[in-house]
Parts: sequence; C-alpha cells; structure tokens
Amino acid sequence: MAMIGKCEKLRVGFVGAGWMGSVQLKRLTERNDVEILALLEPNKERGTEVLKSVGLSPSLLVSSYDQIINNDEIHAIWLVSPNSCHGPQSIVAMKAGKHVFSEKPCATTFDDFAAQIELENANPKLITFVDYILYFDAMEQHLREMVARREFGDITQIQINYRHPVNIAGDKVWKLNKSIMGDAISMGINHAISVMVYAMASQAKPISVFAKSLAAKVRGFEADPIWSIMVHFDNGATGLCHGNIDNGNGYDAYHNLYGTEGCFAFDSQIGRPWKVKYWSKKSTDGKWIWPLNKEKCQQEGTADLMWPDDTTTPDSGNVVEHQTGSCVGHFIECIKSGTKSPLSFVNSSIISQIGWAAQMSAALKKEIALPLDFNEAKQFFAGK
Repeated sequence: MAMIGKCEKLRVGFVGAGWMGSVQLKRLTERNDVEILALLEPNKERGTEVLKSVGLSPSLLVSSYDQIINNDEIHAIWLVSPNSCHGPQSIVAMKAGKHVFSEKPCATTFDDFAAQIELENANPKLITFVDYILYFDAMEQHLREMVARREFGDITQIQINYRHPVNIAGDKVWKLNKSIMGDAISMGINHAISVMVYAMASQAKPISVFAKSLAAKVRGFEADPIWSIMVHFDNGATGLCHGNIDNGNGYDAYHNLYGTEGCFAFDSQIGRPWKVKYWSKKSTDGKWIWPLNKEKCQQEGTADLMWPDDTTTPDSGNVVEHQTGSCVGHFIECIKSGTKSPLSFVNSSIISQIGWAAQMSAALKKEIALPLDFNEAKQFFAGK
C-alpha cells in the first residue's frame, strides 16, 4: 500500500473527465495537499481540454488504467468513469493497495459489490468512499442533528423522493444502456435512499424492503427508471421513496418526516423562503416555522431558530451546485487520519443493499429482509 506521510501531498490517479469528473478534478487542484499524477480519459481531446482548464499539463493524460494502477507513487484512485467501470476498477485498485474514491454507484453487479465489501474487510487500512453527495448538504446535516436530538420524537414515517430526468444528451447517452448504467436506483434514486438511511440512523436501522418498478414511459431506458420503494425499520417506522429518472419537471427531492412530537417537510420546487418547514413540541411549542424565511421568523419571534443565509438545500441536479469541495476534503482527511468514512464501501453498504433488495423484491413480488443474505442475492442476480 502506498503510504502517505503527515506533511506529504496525496498523490492521485484520476479516471474520467466528464461533467462530474471535471468538477471534482478542479476541486482537487484547488487544494495544496494534493498532486494529480495521471488522468485516464478515453476522449483524448476532452482530457487535454480539462487538464488545461485546471492548470495541469496535458502530459498527465495516460492511455490505460494499468499505467495508473502500476504507478507505485499513487496513493489513491479517483473513479468518475461510467457506472459499469466503478466496480472492476475499484477492485483492481484495492487489490493494488490503493485508496478508492468512487462516484456512485460503487458497483453495477452484485458480485462486484460483494467483492468490494470482502476486500475492504480484509484490508482495514484501505480508505474507500462512495460519493453520496447529499450527505454533505447543510439542510441534510440539520435534519440528521434534529432527529438525533429527538426534536420530532420517535420517527414513525419518512418519505424522501428523487424525481429527476437525468441528463442523456450527447456523450451521456450511455445512461440509456443497462449494461453501462446499471439500474435506475444506483443511477440517482440512491440519493434519496442515502438521505433516508442517514436521517434515521440515530433512531433505527432498515430491516426489509418491498418495491415495484415501471418500464420507461418517456425516454428509452433499458432498465426500469421508475421505482416505488418501501423500507421498514427496526423501530416500526416505514420509509417511502418515489424515484423517477425518466421524466420530471426540474429536481424533485421532496422530504416529509413525521414523528410522535413533530414533523419536518422540504419541497425542492418552491421558493427558498418556503422550502423548509417544521414543527416540534420540544423547540417550537408545536408551531410551524420556516427556518429559511428570515422575515417570517423575525415577525413571529422565532429569529433564534433561523438558519444561516448560506444554508444549502438539495434542490438542483447540477453538480456545480453540489458540495463537491466538502466530499473531496472529507475523503482526503479520512486518508490522512486513517479513519473510515461513514460513506466507505462497508459503512454505506446498507444503501446499496436496499437497492439490490428493491430489485429482488420487484422481480419476486415479495418483501426482502435486510441485511441481505449475500449467497441468496448472488444466486438471484446470477440468474438475471
């Protein structure tokens, strides 16, 4: 394993210079504790253009993944390649002793997912990361903290949606191809699943999944792009996710969380002052407040409950508006400190398991228990 000293720069081999990759590469070059040693991008013209745009030499462009894996100076592999590459590329990197940052999904086949979990468990010093970017959103952090403080009492119901017509224009048309994209849950709906799991984490764990899916109605997705997923938790609570990457009017990340002593709601498609509202017996005396609405909070004497003006909310599918700097910094700090991220392959595996379980449930028309029986899941997906 390539070790990194306390004052040493993290040396990175980067894979993929598309829309998401170019933004993450820029975030890395903005830091003084990172050095990019190589970029693998099959489109040489695109790779050269992106390298120049972030002030790096086009000479860093390599033609094969082996050139990155076999470079002993590289500490970490940064994967922003097409979905179906994440599993095989991460497995090779982990076997070579490299830390791995993977754009979601971490894998598009169950065998690759299982291999990642096995490799990380066998190599505890390896730092891995799946980019569930909404984990770093300020509103989501507020929500997790409020649930942990039991602002809403015991959570009984939670709904998180992800309806967003993913971009398939130009070189992104590969998302229509099931063998490259994988499934629609791992393509984007897992953002909602990740929010649900982490919002509930302080109170309950998922114990089963029941799901239904629909074939594409608007665009030519080979994999079913429309999903309704019910998640049951060990405290008796039920979670619901409506997901749709086929069509939509903007970015729908609707949240509704209900507990014995309060409620939290978020609507991504209305004006910012009204996007977030909640009530709590504990902190608002049962009255609804809108923490992003400064004028209303001041008028109603709840100014102490206002959120800062720079509070982010998950209301855009544009990666430029996501917390890419935070996720990049988090992964780097995990490597430096030797600390496992909550978003490591192992620690975030329940999110992937919910996705795999949903596919099994929709096909078998039955509830699937969590955690998954890996042998049973392997047999199921081997037969698909």
